[in-house]
Amino acid sequence: MEFQYRYSGNTAIESRPDQTSMRFSPDTQRDPTYFRGLLRKNIPFREAISALHSVVVSDLRFKPKDREEYKAWLATQEQFALERIAAEHGRAKREMAQLHEELRKIDLEQQKHSVPFNKAKRRYFDYLYKRDYNAWFVLDPVITVHPDQVFFECFSQDESSYGRLSANYDVFKDVKEFECGTTNIDYSAELYNEFQKIRSYKPTDFTIDPSGFQVQTIDEASFSDAFKEVKIDLPDSWVRGFLQVSSAMSLPATAIKLHPMDIHNICFVLRQKQELHGPRSMRYILKPGRPVQILMEPWNIKIDCPRSIYEGDTPQEIRVWGRRRLHILERLIPIADYFTVYLLGTGLPSFYIAHLGDMAFTLGLSGWTANDWSTAGNFDLMAPRAEVDALTSASVFEALKADWRAAPDDLARKLGLDRAVVLGALGTLTQAGRAIYDLEQGVYRARELSREPLPLSALRFANEREATANRFVMRRQVTLIEARQDSEGHLHLDGAIQADQQTHYISLTIDADERIKEAQCDCAWFRHNRLYKGPCEHILALRISEGQSNHRRH
Repeated sequence: MEFQYRYSGNTAIESRPDQTSMRFSPDTQRDPTYFRGLLRKNIPFREAISALHSVVVSDLRFKPKDREEYKAWLATQEQFALERIAAEHGRAKREMAQLHEELRKIDLEQQKHSVPFNKAKRRYFDYLYKRDYNAWFVLDPVITVHPDQVFFECFSQDESSYGRLSANYDVFKDVKEFECGTTNIDYSAELYNEFQKIRSYKPTDFTIDPSGFQVQTIDEASFSDAFKEVKIDLPDSWVRGFLQVSSAMSLPATAIKLHPMDIHNICFVLRQKQELHGPRSMRYILKPGRPVQILMEPWNIKIDCPRSIYEGDTPQEIRVWGRRRLHILERLIPIADYFTVYLLGTGLPSFYIAHLGDMAFTLGLSGWTANDWSTAGNFDLMAPRAEVDALTSASVFEALKADWRAAPDDLARKLGLDRAVVLGALGTLTQAGRAIYDLEQGVYRARELSREPLPLSALRFANEREATANRFVMRRQVTLIEARQDSEGHLHLDGAIQADQQTHYISLTIDADERIKEAQCDCAWFRHNRLYKGPCEHILALRISEGQSNHRRH
């Protein structure tokens, strides 16, 4: 999937003794989006934007060691060993010893010359990595200007971590002008070093440059050198992962509040210890009215959080993996008021929100580092699935964009629609990259991920389970045995699907927000994966079938 950007120059920071100027270059091919103001809280912003940079460059995928030199040495030793075995006479042994001595001197001489070469080669690639850092990034960050805040979004290189930094207008002073919208910004690697030069005693001018949207009234070709053309061929997995994050944020989660020192203690243990074997999990032990406890495995170190009380109603234990990605939050500990953790369940994603006064930093982590958002987290399949026509979806988006942010209940009242229909439309918009769920404030926001509409045929049905589920429904292979609703508004479904000359029995629970809360199926895929990789095709087919039946009844 190819994305094309056109920037008016490069994003840059100019640091002078009396002032710092931050100028972000937006994509000139998108709708005009700009902002100008002076930073009021320089140091917290510097730390927060630096943490966002840590997400951009994060890549914790396994990297095997380079063993080429060792393999070459081992091959020579094997050859020597075979020759020694073949030598049967003393004369041959003496000759071999002499040859081996000569070979040893040659090998030492070769190593003497090759080691500097290998070091120089390594330094060269390190130089290229630092000099052309942008070539290692997948996509420039996305920035959105809303009437109440400005927020940045980015994705890690290994596609397992998502970062979002939101700054309310109280972070700025003397806001001169702004235009709401979403755009990509040119974000060069050298900016990180420049960010570190921001100081509290120097005024910092924050600008998303509006000049890039001025219309040229003369031959634009003569000004081509003022614009930076960028074409990036993105894998579908990157875009799909970004959409999965938005869907996962809207799912039911267990919320706990942690003191900044609790995050410090987690990072402190991880800095001191190294895992030699599994399990490499972090277990949240939650008891109503009691302090949160965190068990660090495999060392069984228990971290007590006396200042963080679990306010839930039921005791539970939730295990999460990929915990070393939490080091991204270390810079935020001194400036954070508190952290809110949202746990979707054992082995499922988690979100950590650092509350920084007038700013908030959201770190979204997939189930574990190797289990990136795209390939193993089909959370759009667990999101609201009400049947919504294109006209209704468009009207919901226009109502959302009128105020740029809204709660589902407010949109339902404004449009005179059923809440389930609005949630279904918002789910569709989220999965299409046109809206995002703000986990901190509990509202949906208009945010178009790309200038061009995303090819949903390539993204939406990339998962074979959903395609199979839709075939089950179209062929009327789904039987709804029982549907009942409890006092809390949860819908419990029991059903059966006749497929491949066998019958599968399914049960699932859908909460009041039309999201899958619990599910069971007797198929092999569900027994092996549970809901860690999203619902199986049988659960999804029952859910789609019930949704269509409910739509026809209304």
